[in-house]
Amino acid sequence: MNYYFLGIGGIGMSALARFFHRRGDKVCGYDRTPSPLTDELRAEGIDIHFEDNPDLIPSEVDLVVYTPAVPEETLEFKALKQRGVKMEKRSQVLGEVTRGKRCIAVAGSHGKTTTTTMIAHLLSNAPCGCSAFLGGISKNFDSNLLVNPKSEYVVVEADEYDRSFLQLYPYMAVITATDPDHLDIYGTHEHMMEAYLQFANQVEPDGHLFLKEGIFVRDNGEPFVEYGAHHHDHEHEHHHHEGGHHASSFTLHTPCSTYTARGIEADYYAINVRNYNGNLFFDLRTPDGVLFDLELQGAPLVNVENAVAASAVALRCGLDQYQLRNGLKSFAGVRRRFDYRIREKELVYIDDYAHHPNEIRSTIEAVRFLYPGKRVVGIFQPHLYSRTRDFADDFAQVLQTLDEVIMMPIYPAREKPILGVTSSMVLRKMETMSKYLCTPDQVLELVPALCPDVVLTLGAGDIDRLVPRLETVLRENML
Repeated sequence: MNYYFLGIGGIGMSALARFFHRRGDKVCGYDRTPSPLTDELRAEGIDIHFEDNPDLIPSEVDLVVYTPAVPEETLEFKALKQRGVKMEKRSQVLGEVTRGKRCIAVAGSHGKTTTTTMIAHLLSNAPCGCSAFLGGISKNFDSNLLVNPKSEYVVVEADEYDRSFLQLYPYMAVITATDPDHLDIYGTHEHMMEAYLQFANQVEPDGHLFLKEGIFVRDNGEPFVEYGAHHHDHEHEHHHHEGGHHASSFTLHTPCSTYTARGIEADYYAINVRNYNGNLFFDLRTPDGVLFDLELQGAPLVNVENAVAASAVALRCGLDQYQLRNGLKSFAGVRRRFDYRIREKELVYIDDYAHHPNEIRSTIEAVRFLYPGKRVVGIFQPHLYSRTRDFADDFAQVLQTLDEVIMMPIYPAREKPILGVTSSMVLRKMETMSKYLCTPDQVLELVPALCPDVVLTLGAGDIDRLVPRLETVLRENML
């Protein structure tokens, strides 16, 4: 087969491109700008160009794989459409690739990349093994793709953008969070929740769903769903919605269990969480008993919750407590997910993909937990005009909990500017006076002058291009 990828440099697109290339298919593609990821793909033998030029498209193309991030007015998109070549979205292709396998899909407005990667790591170090399509670069695999032809399991990140995850019919699924996001697609939080519920009900009849405790509950405390199947495997009664509750219009038919790291009402939960020399320890309560002193090395606090979800899946796949314990301890994390760039006594620099207010809040809370009393400087690049508009007040509220806030201009991605929506708009909403608006070059000058103990870079845009430069400047300043 001859595959042509429009937007090949995306994290999900590149995993598929690698999969087909490794399988022996002919793969090439276009992306708007080069990046470290496209450099890696080219080094692996995949032909990529960065000019929107139909003349550069190969004459033989059997299937075009594209992402909604590529505008339909792109010259190559229009030329391929006119040529009549078969075109499928990335999500459709991922659905086809995973069909016939025991697919484990992780969805959620945040936490899904780390949870997906953690599940893949746990299974890959156990006899069952797995293949995986990840939404980030695993530090253990040094890739976003894992291929194991002998395993029946394939672990995938289920992206809610553009309702992509509805192409999947998983054997097991995890939903980590359902905070409002991508309202440019869904319109309302309610419509977004309906899509999550549809995804949940697409789990295979003999499969299982793992829900973060409370995510299908409305703000007023009423359930978003009623449970048409057993909520969990053991006979707890505290989750069932009995008579007297307000009825919901939606029914969840998939057998499911709940998990949490904050509370004791779920089927799987963490207790006795503690920090020792920058590593986290916790005890895991499961329906079958307690696993004591599980360890996560150099992890943020939110990873305890991700680990509870990953552990629940792994145990259901047949891992014993020793395989689980060793897998969690050896999990190295994901690039750009609480990613330590500098971890010295005099300075810590952490890079994180957080781009939603709740993700940023979790990252800052993790830093405050691990480094109490330290002076924290955060650099944030908003991602999308629409998200900045929708959550401007929330961004302002959470960012002002930093000791110093540096904002970069909005990264537009697929969007055109919205009148009046800028990074300055968010800065004006902050009550703190310790705030700055900077270009990348200005960031490199300002951050060392602020004498930080901990530096955070936050965002899902091209702020990753700044990270190695900032690391170099900070290291030079330490000498």
